Amino acid sequence: MDSLSDTLKKLKITAVDRTEDSLEGCLDCLLQALAQNNTETSEKIQASGILQLFASLLTPQSSCKAKVANIIAEVAKNEFMRIPCVDAGLISPLVQLLNSKDQEVLLQTGRALGNICYDSHSLQAQLINMGVIPTLVKLLGIHCQNAALTEMCLVAFGNLAELESSKEQFASTNIAEELVKLFKKQIEHDKREMIFEVLAPLAENDAIKLQLVEAGLVECLLEIVQQKVDSDKEDDITELKTGSDLMVLLLLGDESMQKLFEGGKGSVFQRVLSWIPSNNHQLQLAGALAIANFARNDGNCIHMVDNGIVEKLMDLLDRHVEDGNVTVQHAALSALRNLAIPVINKAKMLSAGVTETVLKFLKSEMPPVQFKLLGTLRMLIDAQAEAAEQLGKNVKLVERLVEWCEAKDHAGVMGESNRLLSALIRHSKSKDVIKTIVQSGGIKHLVTMATSEHVIMQNEALVALALIAALELGTAEKDLESAKLVQILHRLLADERSAPEIKYNSMVLICALMGSESLHKEVQDLAFLDVVSKLRSHENKSVAQQASLTEQRLTVES
Repeated sequence: MDSLSDTLKKLKITAVDRTEDSLEGCLDCLLQALAQNNTETSEKIQASGILQLFASLLTPQSSCKAKVANIIAEVAKNEFMRIPCVDAGLISPLVQLLNSKDQEVLLQTGRALGNICYDSHSLQAQLINMGVIPTLVKLLGIHCQNAALTEMCLVAFGNLAELESSKEQFASTNIAEELVKLFKKQIEHDKREMIFEVLAPLAENDAIKLQLVEAGLVECLLEIVQQKVDSDKEDDITELKTGSDLMVLLLLGDESMQKLFEGGKGSVFQRVLSWIPSNNHQLQLAGALAIANFARNDGNCIHMVDNGIVEKLMDLLDRHVEDGNVTVQHAALSALRNLAIPVINKAKMLSAGVTETVLKFLKSEMPPVQFKLLGTLRMLIDAQAEAAEQLGKNVKLVERLVEWCEAKDHAGVMGESNRLLSALIRHSKSKDVIKTIVQSGGIKHLVTMATSEHVIMQNEALVALALIAALELGTAEKDLESAKLVQILHRLLADERSAPEIKYNSMVLICALMGSESLHKEVQDLAFLDVVSKLRSHENKSVAQQASLTEQRLTVES
């Protein structure tokens, strides 16, 4: 064999002369050199300036285009060669070659493009703009018998599907149909894994979710679950997890979810229900997450509660109380929280004993579980006075809430604890509940909540504080004083950015505080009259009216 330098020189001459035989010979020598030492050969190719000549050898008429594409694929395995390939203008002629009928040309072209654009979002985006997605999907359909070409397409899809800009193009092709067709034929684990790696990012798009459901992917996934559920082989366990996770992902789209629910009669929905009592943690998790996804509209929630889903979820939670699986606990609580949203479900779920089951997790140290537990209880007691009173008198619960109100590392848990504390008062309107919260040290947290950056939380706190002032002012007086409630109310009223409902409820609260001598004195000292009289001309009618009433009250009692 000639030395590499000689080959490169010769190649330069023959590339111009187009002496086919010598050209083929030079390209074979290059491929051989790359096989022996890819990095060193690539460096020499770059130094020789030969890359610039390759573009002219990639035309549809060229007899050596497959070999040239193969050489480009090999050199582009090296990161330092990718930009030189782009600078040599190789992307455009390679993209053109994807329209070839020759399977070897297609394979090498696909490899070359894949290696040049590997790990570069900007180059991948350029390919998408050049329309490679519809071309590749078509190729997958035509050459599905060719394992190497199929694999090349899947690798390309896996890379391109990560980009948001690709989703719309994919959705306009029949990718869902092609992938499901391919999936059904695959027996080997590795090949299925490759298809899964394309399906997962694609299934994040709602339009594609629906296409995948319509193409029958769900039936394939259910079959996998059935086949693998009792296996302890690592590959099977992986496939069970991937398959059931993908199933849950398909349910995140509203249309795909409704299609599979089929009014609660769907075979898919029924099958998912059967996962919940299973002994397999992965299936229990997927089942609970699927129910949480089905429970995203009131009609579905009402149907599921009427058909006994709550009892199944409670049984599942009971199995995970002691040293349970945290992800299963979190998923089952998520499902219960969603099911508790429709008004009609609350009383049914309360009488089924959901609160008792949920309270078993009060001792959990896991923030995600704490967060869902709080959300579930808050949904359940909404406008349910009796349940709110019962829970609000539960000293253990209230003490835990007060503790979680200080969970500074977990804003979600802290926020939900505050909201539940306020909800217990607002929905029960019970003196006993207020006393329990005062004794457990909860007042200061409600006062802090009134300064939240979220208007909805500020409002909930002010309404709860107004009820405390109206029903149990004597009991709460000292705590309200030390939490500096009056100063906070003054700040809220003086702040132009405060929402109208915040101003309104702050004034209602001021009036209620007048019953306490010490708080009344604080109100007088802070010259509230000035702030309130300005609000009489507020554009919001309710605020303006409340300002007049508050001004009268302050004037009479000054």
